[in-house]
Amino acid sequence: MIIGGLQKTSLLDYPDKVAAIIFTAGCNFRCGFCYNSNLVTHTDQVKIIPEKEVLDFLSSRKKKLDAVVITGGEPTLQPDLPQFIKKIKALGYLVKLDTNGTNPAMLSVLIDSGLIDYIAMDIKGPLPKYAKIVKVNIDTDRIRESIEIIKNSSLPYEFRSTILPALHSREDLLAMSELIAGANRYFLQKFMPVASLNDPAFRSLPSFTDAEMNELAKLCLANVKQCQVR
Repeated sequence: MIIGGLQKTSLLDYPDKVAAIIFTAGCNFRCGFCYNSNLVTHTDQVKIIPEKEVLDFLSSRKKKLDAVVITGGEPTLQPDLPQFIKKIKALGYLVKLDTNGTNPAMLSVLIDSGLIDYIAMDIKGPLPKYAKIVKVNIDTDRIRESIEIIKNSSLPYEFRSTILPALHSREDLLAMSELIAGANRYFLQKFMPVASLNDPAFRSLPSFTDAEMNELAKLCLANVKQCQVR
C-alpha cells in the first residue's frame, strides 16, 4: 500500500462513527477542483507512511475508534487493497471506502469478500462531460457499472458530487441524479476556492450560493430518495 496521509480522528467522514482516515497516494483523475492535489499530481513529494506504522496506530486506538475510512487519491488503484483491509478488519474496525468508481472489478471483490461496510462514490458530472471534468479519457461504462454494483449491494452507501457553476449546470445536475436514479443518498458539496486546489485556475472561480445549492438538491430529488447539501 502506498499511504500518503493519516488523519487520526474524524467525526464527520463515517456516519455516526469515530474514524481514522487513511489517504492513499495516486489517482487516475486530474480534477481541477481536487483538494488533495499533493496525493494526485505531486506523489513524488509525498512522504509515504509505512503500512506497519498505520496498523500499529490502529491497534493502539481500538478502544477509541470505531472505523477506518480509506480515501485518496483513488484507493482502488492499490492492488493490495483487499489484503490491507483484511488486516484492518482483523483489528475489529468498520471500513468505509471512498472511490471514483473507475474500478468496478475491485469494488466487486471488496463487497463480495465482506471487506467494506460503507461506500461513498463521487459522481463528477453527466457522463458526456466526464472527460472534460476529470481531464483524462475514461471508459464511462465503468462508472455505470460501479453505480449499479453499489446500488445493488446490501451495504449502506452514498453518492456525492462537488459542484461549481463553471462545470455544472442545472441540466447537468438533473442528468447526474438520473445516472444514479433510485439511490438512497446523494450529497451535493459546494466547491470552495482554496489554495490547495489541483489547478490554480480554479482558485478564483465562484461557487454556487447556498440558495442555489438547496435549489439543485431539490431538483435532484426527482430521481433519488434523499439529496442534501453537505
